[in-house]
Amino acid sequence: MNTMHKNLEENVKELNAMILEGKILEAFDKFYAKDVTMQENDNEITVGKAACRLNEEAFVNGITEFRGAKVLNTLVSDGIVAVEWHFDYTHKEYGTRNYTQVAVQRWNNQGQIISEKFYYNN
Repeated sequence: MNTMHKNLEENVKELNAMILEGKILEAFDKFYAKDVTMQENDNEITVGKAACRLNEEAFVNGITEFRGAKVLNTLVSDGIVAVEWHFDYTHKEYGTRNYTQVAVQRWNNQGQIISEKFYYNN
């Protein structure tokens, strides 16, 4: 296994652990690039770390009850990661949510996510 792949696996483990600990915004600050793009399903793409962080803050601050999150599977390739998550929470905007989501991330050589797309059923 090459060093870059090993480092990417370590970064992904740390990112996922931080999310599971509820440190979502801290993980975002640490692992997302300044020019990151994020997209949920086929919704509009959000460009830039500042705009993406506002979306993350709105999501986190809207959670009224958090019942759990679990990483089901992780696939790490050359600069591309897919993480299958299961989430169970209540959100003031979206109501009760209990679903599986796949996050596909593209990472740069500096250990930061440059794009992330989430796939899930509404």
